[in-house]
Amino acid sequence: MPNSKVNRTPREGVVDRFLRYVRIDTQSAEDQPTTPSTAKQWTLANLLADELRQLGACDVRVSEHCMVYANLRATVPDAAEVPVIGLLAHVDTSPAVSGANVKPIVHRNYRGGDIVLPGDTSQVITVAQHPVLESMIGDDVITTDGTTLLGSDDKAGVAAIMTLVDILTGDPAIPHGTIAIGFTADEEIGAGIQKFDVDAFGAKFAYTVDGGTLGEIGEETWSARLATVTFRGKSTHPGTAKGVMVNSIHALGHFLTLLPRDMLPETTEDREGFVHPYVGAADVEESSLKILLRDFEMSGLETKEQLLRERAEATERKFPGVSIQIDVKENYKNMKEVLRHHPELIENAFEASRRAGISPFTKPIRGGTDGSKLTFRGLPCPNLFTGGHEFHSKLEFNSRRGLEGTTEMLVQLVQVFAGKALER
Repeated sequence: MPNSKVNRTPREGVVDRFLRYVRIDTQSAEDQPTTPSTAKQWTLANLLADELRQLGACDVRVSEHCMVYANLRATVPDAAEVPVIGLLAHVDTSPAVSGANVKPIVHRNYRGGDIVLPGDTSQVITVAQHPVLESMIGDDVITTDGTTLLGSDDKAGVAAIMTLVDILTGDPAIPHGTIAIGFTADEEIGAGIQKFDVDAFGAKFAYTVDGGTLGEIGEETWSARLATVTFRGKSTHPGTAKGVMVNSIHALGHFLTLLPRDMLPETTEDREGFVHPYVGAADVEESSLKILLRDFEMSGLETKEQLLRERAEATERKFPGVSIQIDVKENYKNMKEVLRHHPELIENAFEASRRAGISPFTKPIRGGTDGSKLTFRGLPCPNLFTGGHEFHSKLEFNSRRGLEGTTEMLVQLVQVFAGKALER
């Protein structure tokens, strides 16, 4: 089957779409009992559903949990021979940095050098820390003004998928099978995907379009657990506390000093796992910490959990009267355990990238995606690049080449699947 290049200008370019979407605040929130965790995610979800209908997608619906589903009809004969593939992105942005009143800035024809963000000049994207900027000379680099995150994670994926829909519905000569489209809520807090209806989605395989550097394809994520460590002491009036008060705050502080520095996220890289205390509460009677445990190997995860329990026991010995409880729950597992049995998913993504003029590579994801959980729910789901960098921060950036390259790769990907299936 011929390699069909994009031969039609979409009704709205991916960059313009992206700039429009990032201005919509969709920040999710942790520790909320509902999905979505924030009502504002509905704004983008409903907008996307309306736009999908306008573009000609079929079976468009929004679930009670803010999940958007749609399909694109096949354009090839013998469509039943082509597997239904899914493309997914999430609408929410990270709770770590404000997503309200995002002011994207397009630095046209970037000429190199550090980028000072004008809304907060202390925020500087430096070439020293971000050498990828050297590959963006001549490109249009997209940043925030320095006061919020950008939302490229994952509105870049959303914009690329929507532009793909625009291109495919506008040019039925591009050969592809049935495509399932999904936009999810609450990915950033690891909660929403439990409400995603895999059976109704109808895909045999899927890809999350939620990655970073142009060309990076993810088939491996962390295995992840969340440890909640609770320190219990005894409170009394401080004026008569001698021999009675047991202050749990001191135990919490000591426990933190026992965590090995070479296991913290700020000192680890590549395939090194970490132990990350990221939020807590301190009170005399009861204090608590939430700690992320991450490793690419289950044995490494077990070791880190055991380390916490040993440090808790040592802390109890040092602070008589304090009791420490550790509760651990699994967040997700390394999707490589399943994806190793579906090598064609990575092979097809590599071929599509090369057709789009992008050099593909795999790299373990030091994080997780919706695809991690979907893979273990029977929907094998690698992760595709979006061209973005510095997610969850005020220094987040992407580029025209990143967004357009991602879109072109998706156009090629659906053709690769169709071509290979019909050649058999």
